[in-house]
Amino acid sequence: MLWATLGGFLFVCLNATMRGLARQLDPFQAQFIRYLMGLVVLAPMLLRSGLASWKPASVRGQFGRGVVHTSALTLWFLAAPHVTLADMTAIGFMTPIFIMLGAALFLDEKMQAARWVAAMLGLVGVLIVVGPQLSGQGGVWLLVLLGSSPLFAASFIIVKAQTRRESSTVIVAWQSITVALLSLPLALLEWRSPTLGQWLLGLLGGIFGSAGHYAMTRAFSATDISATQSVKFLEMVWAALLGFVIFQAVPSGWTLIGGTVICASTVWIARREALRSARRGL
Repeated sequence: MLWATLGGFLFVCLNATMRGLARQLDPFQAQFIRYLMGLVVLAPMLLRSGLASWKPASVRGQFGRGVVHTSALTLWFLAAPHVTLADMTAIGFMTPIFIMLGAALFLDEKMQAARWVAAMLGLVGVLIVVGPQLSGQGGVWLLVLLGSSPLFAASFIIVKAQTRRESSTVIVAWQSITVALLSLPLALLEWRSPTLGQWLLGLLGGIFGSAGHYAMTRAFSATDISATQSVKFLEMVWAALLGFVIFQAVPSGWTLIGGTVICASTVWIARREALRSARRGL
């Protein structure tokens, strides 16, 4: 659960960084630069341990996952300019629900009632925060955005399956390779020469993204993927805290109430999972 919590925090930092870069460059160019820089971040480890050690058990499987993840990112970037931030946040938190369903259907994970209760409470907490701003505007783009959620879920379910044969570092490295290659054609359509500052933002995104995916992959390799999903809702809390620290944005009363619900559900399920692990160890 600690790896999943760390991964969620790093993803919030990544989203804040990439939001800034996507305002300055075409979103698909920003996406390409982020994954290219993710590969740059991993390059020293690649060179130190030798390229042979980074060969995956299945290159086809890594590219298949890359296609799924790139498809999800493409739908997200297409819909993002046409959907309000509140609607985007609410729809984005449907991904954990799809992951839990997929884990039961494709990974044979037991549908633990406590995990579903924690996930539902987390979703309630998110809706408390964003509910007052939900507009429902965006038309077909809401459906496009919703289409990205099961694709992101499928990508993470594939990662969970890959952890049985691949190391976390190999999975993260090949994600950067495949998504960068698959994103390049879209990036070239509206390519502009990035400034030094924009390259540095991309590098920061590469650091946050690679570290976040590594932490999440470690979490998936340590336990059932469905057990980690309630922690996903903590990202709303991290976003509010970062907004306060960096931008002095004072959280609203709804944010505080929703954040309390999310934190309470996360602490509750973390304690239950710890007790469950302890019983299995007896």
